[in-house]
Amino acid sequence: MASTSGRVAVLALHWQVNVIKPEGFFGGMLSEPVARSGVVERAASFHRSAGVPVFFTRFTIPEGEGGLVRNTGFMRAVGEAQEAFRPDAPGSQLIPEMAEGAQTVDNQKLSGLAGTELADLLTGRGVDTLFVTGVATNLTVEQTARHGTDLGFTVHVVSDCVAAADEAVHTASLANLELTTAGSLTADEALERLRTETRSGA
Repeated sequence: MASTSGRVAVLALHWQVNVIKPEGFFGGMLSEPVARSGVVERAASFHRSAGVPVFFTRFTIPEGEGGLVRNTGFMRAVGEAQEAFRPDAPGSQLIPEMAEGAQTVDNQKLSGLAGTELADLLTGRGVDTLFVTGVATNLTVEQTARHGTDLGFTVHVVSDCVAAADEAVHTASLANLELTTAGSLTADEALERLRTETRSGA
């Protein structure tokens, strides 16, 4: 087995109003498929049950744009709408299902591990294995999972705790990640792995 539970953390990516809810900036694209998938409820349950630290990331844009670089269509679009992404804007807040007691890191990159000290924080705590949840599969989830792997973490995307605007894109992204990470696990598989490692003390 890859690691003991004390060396595992969950990265919970972009569970914020702008991404998940109809009134959010990306709501027209993502809110309906996210709601249809049931991913919010599954991910919230997984976060509660995992028994390991959970770190949420939010995409926000402070005054002065922080680390935002307008070098893609995505970054240009959010840059033009940056008032909706201010750290205190309604759309930047974590959705209620995820907000209680959350450890939250803000950044201006697609990867949740870019532009902050989060990777160093995790390494400093002895974390070497990451379970990733979030929206969208083909955007922040895939980018973060690949980045984390390149940084030396063992990364598992929790396949039923991520979603995308299009099911075919979601499936293709998970297929890509089978080659570029340690492989996807369902929430039940991840929880069973954690329980087994805790019992064995491996």
